[in-house]
Amino acid sequence: MRLAESLRANEVLWECLYRFPALNLPAWYLGAGCVAQTIWNLAHDKVPGADILDYDLVYYDRDLSEARELDVSQAARALVADLAIELDVTNEARVHLWYPQRFGYRIQPYQSTEDAISTWPTTATAIGVRPSGRQLEVWAPFGTDDLFNLVVRPNRIQITPAICEAKVARWAARWPSLVTLGWEEGVGHPGLRRLDVPVGP
Repeated sequence: MRLAESLRANEVLWECLYRFPALNLPAWYLGAGCVAQTIWNLAHDKVPGADILDYDLVYYDRDLSEARELDVSQAARALVADLAIELDVTNEARVHLWYPQRFGYRIQPYQSTEDAISTWPTTATAIGVRPSGRQLEVWAPFGTDDLFNLVVRPNRIQITPAICEAKVARWAARWPSLVTLGWEEGVGHPGLRRLDVPVGP
């Protein structure tokens, strides 16, 4: 599999995939930027792990307490402490609880980790991977063509143009060969998951 072969080049990412099963997290994936940016690095003849700001570990636990998520985050960070990476650990089941405060609008609760990944900002970064036996299990709702073709296409299901543009601007500075498409060239239905009501007490 082309994706597995490419990700194996990022030794840190591959080591994370080897270690994270020990956490016994429900429905977990390693995904988003660390996956896409490994591919972009290879395409730009960079070190596979270069310019990757963090590694996203996501899972789905019906225990919605902040304390439980913190415990999981601490355990995950301890597991990879020697790798010297920034690890972002998220229970996707509770994202809707803090999303309005961070982004200014409400979203519907996710029903699964796969549901959450399907709303991530671009088609290339809406991807999660995890080991399954000796194989790599992949959740990529939009496929991997955009990823390998260096196309950054907005996924309009949940985000706003401003959020997407800010991310794309940061990426373009690091990976200049990316082909960035405009908001209207994106996929999904604007506002499908957003709840356009004021965020208040």
